[in-house]
Amino acid sequence: MRIPRLALMAGALASVLFAGTAHAATLSAPAYKPALAKSPIYKTGKLGFDTCEEPKVQGGSLDEVKIYLDVVLDCLNAAWEPRVKQAGFTFKKPSMQVVTKLGGKTGCGPYPAGAQALYCSLNNKITYLASSNLVAEPNDIMLMAVLAHEYGHHIQSLTGMFKARTPYNGKNEARFLDESRRLELQAECLSGVFLGSVWHSLDRQETEFTYLVKNGGTGLDLSAIGVKLESWGDKTHGNAKNVGHWLKRGYDTESAGSCNTWNTAKSKVS
Repeated sequence: MRIPRLALMAGALASVLFAGTAHAATLSAPAYKPALAKSPIYKTGKLGFDTCEEPKVQGGSLDEVKIYLDVVLDCLNAAWEPRVKQAGFTFKKPSMQVVTKLGGKTGCGPYPAGAQALYCSLNNKITYLASSNLVAEPNDIMLMAVLAHEYGHHIQSLTGMFKARTPYNGKNEARFLDESRRLELQAECLSGVFLGSVWHSLDRQETEFTYLVKNGGTGLDLSAIGVKLESWGDKTHGNAKNVGHWLKRGYDTESAGSCNTWNTAKSKVS
């Protein structure tokens, strides 16, 4: 594997921190709004998409990586569109750009250092950094898993979860961190749902997925979010054990119904 814990930009936090505080929760609100804890997406059953013809990336060129990501994105769109519509939401494909350097426009500010990929809900765009380590090991399953995680944030955006969460206002740190972890762990679970659904078609060894689970899934780090979150560390995403737990949970069930992180014990989202 390339590195055990890839740095990711949290799309959930990107959208919150750059979108303002128009959706702040009130003190009288329930613990988690229905859009989060009772989303219709949880009742849509198995993903039901079982084949993704994963391209081989032989030489590790940038063009090959782009083709690979485009094909996987097509698979993700085809897999999730029926479930989003079944849940009663309007489906919209995310756009995607592949960049080779930091600082480019993303819709949620310039692309930051330390992030392998990010999702911005303000423009429904996934930005993926084709870093040298990524191109050096192009057949790493992480290439797909990271994109599937960011797509999990897109599902959250389409189903109104981003708008339902509590923005950070400088005083509600505990609440903000709790919801951040639940959003991120849910995206990891949704990534697992897709991986589990198509795994048999990928011509890969089970040990590759086991490695992800044992090493904290796609790896999560907000060191480059654009605001000072250094003291929070993994508190925004959950510890490696829980990240692996939710990734495997989605993989085993192949259903978004298993990804309701809003209705689970705190120990599973710590």
